[in-house]
This record gives sequence, structure tokens and C-alpha cells, in this order.
Amino acid sequence: MYVPEHFMPSEDAVRDLLTNQQASDLVTVTAQGLLSTLLPFEYAPDTGEHGALIGHMARGNDQWKEPAQGEALVIVRGPEAYVTPSWYATKQEHHRVVPTWNYMTAHVYGQLVIHDDPVWTESQIRRLTDRHETGYAEPWSVDQAPAKFIERQLRAVVGVELVISRIEAKFKLSQNQPQENVEGVIAGLEARGQADDAAVAAAVCAHNPHVSAS
Repeated sequence: MYVPEHFMPSEDAVRDLLTNQQASDLVTVTAQGLLSTLLPFEYAPDTGEHGALIGHMARGNDQWKEPAQGEALVIVRGPEAYVTPSWYATKQEHHRVVPTWNYMTAHVYGQLVIHDDPVWTESQIRRLTDRHETGYAEPWSVDQAPAKFIERQLRAVVGVELVISRIEAKFKLSQNQPQENVEGVIAGLEARGQADDAAVAAAVCAHNPHVSAS
């Protein structure tokens, strides 16, 4: 990944992105070519030297059956948004501005381990479910479903674990713009209110040095 120095996040910021990720893309190189599946992962920071991403996929998915050649890749994405140059204060001065895209992402590389083990997979599913059910008035848990039904569901999936060897991360949040343009981006995102706009505005406030300096 191309990561200019000003778009390079801190280790704590990357850890936070991995901890709070939604669904991510698992990509493997196999004898059949590139294979990819969108999966929800959980970050396990205490596994191995650099942590691991744990998840599960359908047993009928060919990706887990095809041995990965070399490292596997999980593409983790945070909030993202289009940035119009109309939000830049400098547009009124010289018009030497162009549109761009603000985003947060991490390319997580490592060894892919398959867990064809219902006990391991059930533990992973419980952990994943508990995180995403937090905040509901009546959170659902695995124990609410009949045990025999859960047993059948577990036979239909296999566990996957990416033991992390390295991470390349990029937080592109208008760090290359002067303070007046950054302020315009934040105001524009908050006013537009589409999709991830509020989350991106908050990320700019948290990670752009021009904001902390203001």
C-alpha cells in the first residue's frame, strides 16, 4: 500500500480500527487464482506476536478448501466519504483544488489457519455476537436458540484465523490540507450528513494535526 508519511496512523489508532471493524475482505492466492470473501472478523490482540483476526465462513465456500499460497490478506475498512473542493477555503483564493476521498483502511497480512472444529467456531461466534449485540435493549445470545439448532448451524461453517505477520495502514483524513481547508471539510461533512459523513468528520477531528492545533 502507498502510504505517505502524513497519512500514517499511530499503532493505537490501527488497533482501534481492528477492534471496531465491521465486515472485511479476506483475500487469498490459490492454485485456482485469487479468491475473496466478505466476512465479519474479531481482533484477538493476544494471539501470536502481532495478534490475529478470527472469523468463520460457510462450509460450502471453496475458499477455505483451497490452500493459500503465501500470506493471506484481510482488507479492513473504516468510515469513508467523498470530499468536494467546494468545502476548501482556498478554492475562493486560487481554485487550484480538486475532489478527493477521505478514508481509513488497514491491509492485514498473515498465515491463514482453518479451524474445522465446532468448539472453536462456537467460541468465535459467541464473541462476535456479543460484541455486535451490545447496546440493544434485549441483546440476543446463542443460548436463546435451541441447542440442536445451533449444532446444525455450526456444522455448516468452519472457523478461519489470520495470524498476523504485518499490517499496512492508511488514514487519509485531509492531513495534507491547510487548517482552513480542514475546518471546511469538517463543516461540510457534518452539514451533508450522508452515510459515513459524521464518522469521517469525527475521524478528521481525532487524527488531523491541524484540528488539534486549532
